[in-house]
Amino acid sequence: MKIWVDADACPNVIKDILYRAAERTRTELVLVANQPLAIPRSTLVSRRTVAQGLDAADDAIVEWASPGDLAVTADIPLAAKLVDKGVLAINPRGELYSAENIRQQLSMRNFMDELRGSGVQTGGPNAFGPRDRQAFANQLDRLLAQRIPAAGKPS
Repeated sequence: MKIWVDADACPNVIKDILYRAAERTRTELVLVANQPLAIPRSTLVSRRTVAQGLDAADDAIVEWASPGDLAVTADIPLAAKLVDKGVLAINPRGELYSAENIRQQLSMRNFMDELRGSGVQTGGPNAFGPRDRQAFANQLDRLLAQRIPAAGKPS
């Protein structure tokens, strides 16, 4: 299993949690972005810089991720493509996207996008805070524990 990160919009505090989790569980972590990123020195952490352009990082993650991998993204259309491919997907607030909920999430996102397009002020998401960080860390730990055998060696 690899962890793929839609890194352009991922909060740094979430990246830090991911770096520690990759080392602790010996899981490969790949950050994908449209610009070069500073990452810690580790044989488990790498970055892939893709060309500038709309959805270039998203398209690359969909292409490179395999069923059973885990992806971190706040991009609901990307999450939908990954879930359809058999990739687990969570957002930086710890919400798991699944086959059961992704269509509803995508419909709501599209509806809100239409409202904004017609001039309706919809506001934005709540500020990212400590509870979000903790929810993400807890969800990540649960998902990694399901994938890592008790001996602590990746499957």
